Amino acid sequence: MSHPSRIRLPIILILGALSTISPLAIDMYLPAFPGIAAALHTSTAKISLSISSYFVGIAAGQLFYGPLLDRFGRKLPLYCGLVLFIVASLLCLASRTVDWLVAMRFLQALGGCAAQVAAMAMVRDFFPVHETARIISLLILILGVSPLLAPTVGGFVAVHLGWQWVFIVLALFAFLVLAVCWRWLPEGHPPDPSVSLRLKPIVGNFSDVLKERQFLTYALSGAFAFSGLLVYVAGSPIIFMEAFHVSAATFGAIFAGLSVGFIGSNQVNVLLLRKFSSEQIFRAALWVQCPAALLFLIGTIYGWFGLVTTLVLLFITLSSLGLAYPNAAALAMAPFDRNIGSASAMLGFLQIGVSSIASASIGIFDSHSMMPVALILAATSWIGMAILAIGRRSIIRLRFLEESGAIPLPH
Repeated sequence: MSHPSRIRLPIILILGALSTISPLAIDMYLPAFPGIAAALHTSTAKISLSISSYFVGIAAGQLFYGPLLDRFGRKLPLYCGLVLFIVASLLCLASRTVDWLVAMRFLQALGGCAAQVAAMAMVRDFFPVHETARIISLLILILGVSPLLAPTVGGFVAVHLGWQWVFIVLALFAFLVLAVCWRWLPEGHPPDPSVSLRLKPIVGNFSDVLKERQFLTYALSGAFAFSGLLVYVAGSPIIFMEAFHVSAATFGAIFAGLSVGFIGSNQVNVLLLRKFSSEQIFRAALWVQCPAALLFLIGTIYGWFGLVTTLVLLFITLSSLGLAYPNAAALAMAPFDRNIGSASAMLGFLQIGVSSIASASIGIFDSHSMMPVALILAATSWIGMAILAIGRRSIIRLRFLEESGAIPLPH
């Protein structure tokens, strides 16, 4: 479906707002980790498990919402998810132990992921396939408000009002997005009663999605590459606040500065798509990410790097991720005209599922050094590269409508 240009911008803005809900829920309370750990009588590394439980909740919710978005249309499941997010955010206020916080964050993620899955599905609903990578990059530009402002806002709220108020702010933001969607967001996909909600047909739909080799190759390779972002997010308080002993205010500034690499490269991607294919850009991004992550690991092992060099390597890594993510997602989703909700859900499940396992390892190590972060970051980068190298050999024809001027690749 293609909409007139006069309503394209409002739709992009609304989809961008939906896409920011989960990143805000992750980024906003990072500077409050030491305060939360003190209040709950635990370590910062243990508090990072509440990030991992959020990732697990997103991964599980992806598969739940996918069939619902195809069966009932986009808006009803979206509304239900946003209400769950609001309720779970308020329940986080009652946290007296880390276990309760971890559990409530899981419920919060189950609600928040509805916005994420719906936004990705509606990109394919509202825009032609050859614009997918560009629209995703524009959404990430909007999403960039989260890492730029959320840690600073979260730090201010936690210091002056208490860490519980971070979750009140999240609930208020989700309520505002819900009201905007109710009033101005069109229904991207009419309800389809032919989509069954019985277990066997649902499993069959997901099985059909996974049988598409192009989807499997780019979803998995993109998932391992993308997990580097969430590993960095989960480990950033340990890297900067524990290993380098920066203040909460300085941490917020560092987090925002590094986010410029991820956001900026997404916008560079819009320009690159005028000349290069999504496949070319994705491969090139991995060839930057993998050596940078490996160098970061070696330098961490031998203690070569101070704060400045660490920032440079992380900036390079995050910039490469900004190029990799939208192109991997666009290539994975391109083959589908039906069951787009299920394909979007499976894409998100693989991305967040891999990321949740990778980021959870940081909390399991319970380390006060950045070694686990460097090790996991390097491992996931090179696994993504290996999957792409092996998988693209089995793709007979790359099904993607490349931009005008792009150079098609032989397969």
